[in-house]
Amino acid sequence: MKPITIAVAGKGGTGKTTLCGMIIDYLGKTGKGPILAVDADPNSNLNEVLGVGVTTTLGDIREKMQYKDAADESLPPNMTKQEYTEYMFSDALVEDDDYDLLVMGRTQGEGCYCYINGVLKSQIDKYKSGYRYMVVDNEAGLEHISRGILPHIDVLLLVSDASRRGIQAVGRIAVMVDELKLKPGVKKLIVNRAPDGVLDDGIREEIEKQNLDLVGVVPQDEMVYRFDAEGKPSSGVPDDSPVKTALREILQKLEL
Repeated sequence: MKPITIAVAGKGGTGKTTLCGMIIDYLGKTGKGPILAVDADPNSNLNEVLGVGVTTTLGDIREKMQYKDAADESLPPNMTKQEYTEYMFSDALVEDDDYDLLVMGRTQGEGCYCYINGVLKSQIDKYKSGYRYMVVDNEAGLEHISRGILPHIDVLLLVSDASRRGIQAVGRIAVMVDELKLKPGVKKLIVNRAPDGVLDDGIREEIEKQNLDLVGVVPQDEMVYRFDAEGKPSSGVPDDSPVKTALREILQKLEL
């Protein structure tokens, strides 16, 4: 089974991860599971948005295993370092009722993320056939898409806040998508945290200038802030809240 892959991208601070968590929540509640949720942003906290505890990430395991050699006494008997590493990686998959979560995490050492990116790709390739949907919270740079770490993207959702600078930032991401010839099936803009759910003419003008395809507007919702302030998972706000109502209409428009 080839999952429908939804990638969510945008600069930090736009509420991208919160919307990603709510998309996963919506798919689960509407019987679209099983879902593989992938936190592929080293600076993200998708598990907190979902209210799921994560004890280890792929990055954590990489740091733990990179300095071990084949003679390390902490390795289980009759198991090679490679076999034990693969076993540890499989332990990083967090299972929930409607979805499973895989967290890339960050590495502590210097240098590029080449190794951990390769690990993320191998784990996605191993698991993806068992899911109907895969929802990926990406970094703004789209590294995981451009490097072929993710399979073909069916729906790419670019998230901005309701500011000109935010729209311009997303416009640059959209240009990157075209330059890299990523060719997602659908590429849409969601404007998040709009006051009263309304965009003024200046913002709409900037969206048109950046040649972005607006699929919907999500209002600023005080309840999301309250949930976060109280340490509650923000994906758990009531289904009739303004933010979830707006997002549900967007997802239905996209036939998800």
